[in-house]
Amino acid sequence: MKRLLAEREKARLGGGEKRIAAQHHKGKLTARERIDLLLDEGSFEEYDMFVTHRTTDFGLGNEHYLTDGVITGHGTISGRPVYVFSQDFTIFGGSLSETNAKKICKVMDRAMKAGAPLIGINDSGGARIQEGVRSLAGYASIFQRNIMASGVIPQISAIFGPCAGGAVYSPALTDFVVMAEKTSYMFVTGPKVVKTVTGESISEEDLGGASVHATKSGVTHFVGADEEESILLIKKLLSYLPQNNLEDPPLAFCDDPPDRLIDELNTIIPEKPSTPYDVKDVIHAIADNAEFLEVHRQYARNIVTGFVTFNGISTGIVANQPNYLAGCLDNDASRKGARFVRFCDAFNIPIVTLVDVPGFLPGSAQEFNGIITNGAKLLFAYGEATVPKVTVILRKAYGGAYCVMSSRHLRGDINYAWPTAEIAVMGPSGAIEVLYNRDLKSFSDEQEKAAFTAAKESEYRDKFANPYEAAKYGYIDDIIEPRNTRFRIIRALQMLATKKDTNPLKKHSTLPL
Repeated sequence: MKRLLAEREKARLGGGEKRIAAQHHKGKLTARERIDLLLDEGSFEEYDMFVTHRTTDFGLGNEHYLTDGVITGHGTISGRPVYVFSQDFTIFGGSLSETNAKKICKVMDRAMKAGAPLIGINDSGGARIQEGVRSLAGYASIFQRNIMASGVIPQISAIFGPCAGGAVYSPALTDFVVMAEKTSYMFVTGPKVVKTVTGESISEEDLGGASVHATKSGVTHFVGADEEESILLIKKLLSYLPQNNLEDPPLAFCDDPPDRLIDELNTIIPEKPSTPYDVKDVIHAIADNAEFLEVHRQYARNIVTGFVTFNGISTGIVANQPNYLAGCLDNDASRKGARFVRFCDAFNIPIVTLVDVPGFLPGSAQEFNGIITNGAKLLFAYGEATVPKVTVILRKAYGGAYCVMSSRHLRGDINYAWPTAEIAVMGPSGAIEVLYNRDLKSFSDEQEKAAFTAAKESEYRDKFANPYEAAKYGYIDDIIEPRNTRFRIIRALQMLATKKDTNPLKKHSTLPL
């Protein structure tokens, strides 16, 4: 018993007091402190505490630490089981060894068997160089399990320190990545290699910091001010998710009346069609208790994605944002939306789509970067999804973007429109230029031309700048009063709770990647 207690105490010290102090000096928590913050008090059950590496090369035969640089096990968050691994930077810089990888693979396998979420906390210098190909094999074994778990159990990666080289691909394969400001970074090749190969001088923060991946690359979905806030974000995220793909998301307690009227929505759309507004005001107004967990908040801001509850029903929100790029769909927004829709579909989370989209963003930069393929990803994701899909057209729904944004024609279950909805091939100005091109060229007097154009635009607006034409063909199920939006969405979701839809039998789809 004395030896057991002594060995356990030794394992809990990791790389020793000095290295723990150095970790704290950097503003970082230790691997165990992170687990304690993440899990319910007293719920953690650790595996493989006494594992050590097997390497004798380069002097490692004289240096052994219990746990070998990663803490693994299971526990609960709000009473729900989760599996977790947390890399320990105080032991060999958290580097991945053969035995370290086997510990991670064991906890991943158990998460799959139990059908419980997996949370990986990354703080590692990368592969343990002294072990050569064995450490690389360890990474590949982890990647394979990430792939097999994809769409089966929720996988969340927290980056709370360095994550470089091959190590970045495991988080990239998971569903959500959370980073902490100023203490975490991710890149395939570090600043020194970049300097050597390209001559570019760049800091770790500017190359792969949280801000870079939140705004430019889109690699990270959430950014916390520190590790404590990042862990709170993980807990909040899990509250919207099911344990696995065979279960429904948890039903949250709701004291917000489902039939609550929201009078301000009746006047939220500006009278001038080109005037922007913030679609997040609509989301907060209709969600339970105005709570909205936004995903990819700083990336591709012309589309908004995230989680809300409607009368306790966990729901994914996808909304065009007129406040940014007029809500146009571009390459980044299409990929962002497609990924989110596919995640919701994989884990039985209904999707509510709020539409105000004037079309796809024009220009050579968009075309050269593959707007055709990327736009098709969002279209494909909506068309393939079998979860309940409720769409509300708030204002503009023009051209192919109307089709893409969960239209009735892509198996949208319930499609509503506000009285302010405009559903057409294109806006009035562009349509008149096409429809009356010859007539416009015949005018020599600019005032007469302007008067003709204004009259024809007014005629076009009378026909298409309203939802009644689409409703006439049954493409819109109902035109609703904006203040009733919350109530109508909740009733639609309740009705669709038992929906069953399937796709043709296939090995897998060939999504336009």
